[in-house]
Order: sequence, then C-alpha cells, then structure tokens
Amino acid sequence: MIHLRLFLEFFKIGLFTFGGGYAMIPLIEETVIKYNWMDKSLFYDFIGVCESTPGPIAVNMATYIGSTQAGLLGSIIATLGIVLPSFIIIVLIASIMKRLIINKYFQYFLDGIKPVIIGLILSTGLLLILNTLTYNNIVKFNIDIKSSFIFIIISSIYFISKYLFKRKLNTVLLIVISAIIGISFYII
Repeated sequence: MIHLRLFLEFFKIGLFTFGGGYAMIPLIEETVIKYNWMDKSLFYDFIGVCESTPGPIAVNMATYIGSTQAGLLGSIIATLGIVLPSFIIIVLIASIMKRLIINKYFQYFLDGIKPVIIGLILSTGLLLILNTLTYNNIVKFNIDIKSSFIFIIISSIYFISKYLFKRKLNTVLLIVISAIIGISFYII
C-alpha cells in the first residue's frame, strides 16, 4: 500500500506543478507532513541536503522520501512518480509543438501560470530564508545568530562578487564556503 501511495502522491506533485523543482517544494512539504513521513524541521534541513547533492532537487527529495518509507523499491517508485508526468507531457508537447506555439489559448495558459510559478518559487525562497534564521511559526521567531551571520556572509560574498567584480561565483564554491563556515561556527 505504501508503494502505491508514494507513486500516486509524487505523480500528482509531478503532474500539477509547473516551474520546476523549487515550485514543487511546497507541495512536497504538504504531502510529507500530511502523511507524517517527515516533520517540518527535518524537511527544511533536508532541502539543504538535496540542494547540495547532484541532480534536480525534487527528484532527490522524492528518492530520499521513498527510501525512508519503503526502502530501495520505495525510492524507485517515488522517483518514477515525480518524473513520469514531466516525461509524458514533454513527449506530448514535442509531438505537437509547432501547432502549440501559434495557438493563442496555449499562450493564454502560459501567461496564466507564470504568476503562480513565480509565487511558488518566491514563497519557497522566503520560507527557506526564514527557516535558515530559525523561523518557528508566524508569531514567534527564534533567531539563530550563527545562521544569520553565515547567511549575511554568503549573501555578501555573492553580491560583492557579482556586482562589484562583475563575476558570478560558482554555486559549488558557494556551497563549499558555506559548509566550511557552518562547520567552523558550530564547532566553536
């Protein structure tokens, strides 16, 4: 039964989410909390792990959650569930792409979902920032000074590099710098 639930829930997430992995995070969170597969705190920690591992974040999350709930088979089933809708949709769109591009209703559809995609990605980013600063709930904040300081350092490095030196830092380098700073701060 857990295998079917994993497949259906991740298939539904993959089918009804536009905008990529970051837009899927709120739906994955809702599902994970609903079925008690992970608590909120662990979920937000896990986002960081998934972001720093190779591969799309939503696929990494589905694979891990499937693994924790039903072992290797669960990870395969959850991964298939989240990937299959995109695969099917891309195959269908590719076969009729020339007609879709000039279809005004398809253009209206794309124009209609753009704000939703932006909203989902922005809300995910905001929640990640608040969680980084040890956000508890809408009323109460417990600010972790070390996390806040690391956030300020990494953001400053990024913006100084991008706007002052006109160079964008490699994402892997930023992750490594963050890890080193985080380990250093929390060991001390």
